[in-house]
Amino acid sequence: MTKFVSETEPSLIPTRYSLLSRLQNWDDQASWKVFFDTYWRLIYSFALKSGLTETEAQDVVQETIIAVAKDIHKFKRDRTLGTFKGWLRNLTRWRIADQLRRRTRHPSETDLSGAPGHAVELAEIPDPAGGALDDIWDVEWQSNLFDSAVERIKQKIQEEHFQIFDLHVIRQWPASRVAETLGIGVSRVYLVKFRVVGLIKKEIRRMEKEN
Repeated sequence: MTKFVSETEPSLIPTRYSLLSRLQNWDDQASWKVFFDTYWRLIYSFALKSGLTETEAQDVVQETIIAVAKDIHKFKRDRTLGTFKGWLRNLTRWRIADQLRRRTRHPSETDLSGAPGHAVELAEIPDPAGGALDDIWDVEWQSNLFDSAVERIKQKIQEEHFQIFDLHVIRQWPASRVAETLGIGVSRVYLVKFRVVGLIKKEIRRMEKEN
């Protein structure tokens, strides 16, 4: 039976319950697309940083999404059982553990260090109830939230404004270089940056709240 980890720290991201509610309808393709687009990179990156290969990480993404689809009604049954962040983390870690166990049955495959012919000990499999990977999950969660907010704002603003933001904020070009490259004033670079960053922060706050 699925277990849930209770998390009450204010820094953790609350569940978007309305989206989760819609996911209970397997035929709601639009909601499932939103869910997949929002979380697949998080799951994939976390799997890679847990020591899996790209192929194994892709399998973890697929198997975790399937697990969410299968058990989402269990999570919605009682919100006091924990946050969606913790629940998704546990599902992902269990799928990572499955991949590592498969290595023990096929010792000729690549191990965590990349050297062939070494079976992974069961003790090395991450514990879904907690452990050193929690910090990695938190970092990846915040990074994924920012990236998702940026992608959504990109669809809502002028292409030139996003280009300025991308060059100055994401790629960290000096404002003077951005201005010279795009043929605009430095003051415009700072103004666009201020506005776009504000929109992204607003989008992040919106994503953090229940819809």
